[in-house]
Amino acid sequence: MTDGSQRDGVDLSVRARDLRELMDDPDCDPATLARTYRRFALVNALVGGWRAAWRTHVAPALPATGRARVLDLGCGGGDLARSLARWARDDGFDVEVVGVDPDPRAVVAAERSVPAGVMFRTASSADLVAAGERFDVVVSNHVLHHLADDERAAFLADSEQLAAVRSVHSDIRRSVTAYRAYATMVPFVSAGTFVRVDGLRSIRRSFTVAELQDVLPAGWQAEAAAPHRVLAVRDAARS
Repeated sequence: MTDGSQRDGVDLSVRARDLRELMDDPDCDPATLARTYRRFALVNALVGGWRAAWRTHVAPALPATGRARVLDLGCGGGDLARSLARWARDDGFDVEVVGVDPDPRAVVAAERSVPAGVMFRTASSADLVAAGERFDVVVSNHVLHHLADDERAAFLADSEQLAAVRSVHSDIRRSVTAYRAYATMVPFVSAGTFVRVDGLRSIRRSFTVAELQDVLPAGWQAEAAAPHRVLAVRDAARS
C-alpha cells in the first residue's frame, strides 16, 4: 500500500463502476444464491448499522399514532424487513412492513420466513408508484451502489413519490478501512456463498459521502453513519 487509497493492489480512490456482482447474474447457481440470501441476515447484523438507523432515522419519522407503513425497496432475502417489524413491535408501533424486490429469486428467499406485520412482493419501485402506493417511510439497504446513474435517479424519484414522511437509503461507505475490515471478517461467514466476492466488489462500487452528495437530487442529504455506512436521506416535509 503506497497511500491511503489502496488495499492489496485494489484502488479504492475511485468507484469501480464496471464491476459486476456474481449474484446479479440471472444464470448464477440457485443453491449458492439461496445460501447467500440466508447468510445476509448475519452479514447485515454485523455491518449494516440498521439498529442505530432505526432509532435515529426511521422511528422518529413514524406517526405519533403508532400505526404506520414502511417500505423496504430491494428487500433481498428479507432480513431488514423482518428486523424493522421486530424493532417496531418492541417500541410499541403497529407497523406494516412491505418488502419488495424486482428479482423473484429474492422474494422466494424472503418468503422462507414471513412474521406477522411483514409481507413480500415481487415488484419494482416504479410498479408501486404506478399503483398509487404510499408509505410513511421508505428504506433500502445496499441498493444504491448497484444502480447506473439513470437507474439511481429513477429509484430516488420513485422513493420521493412513495414516502409521505422520510426516505432512508443505506449503503456501504467506500474506504480502505471498510475493505480491510470486511476482508478480515468475511471468511468466517462466506463459505458456500457469494458473500466474500460480492461484498468486496460492493465496497469497490460504493460511494464516499462526498461522491453520493454530488449525485443526489435536490432535497436529499448524504450522511456518514457507523460502521462504514453512508445514508441518503430525504424528509418530505422539508422538500
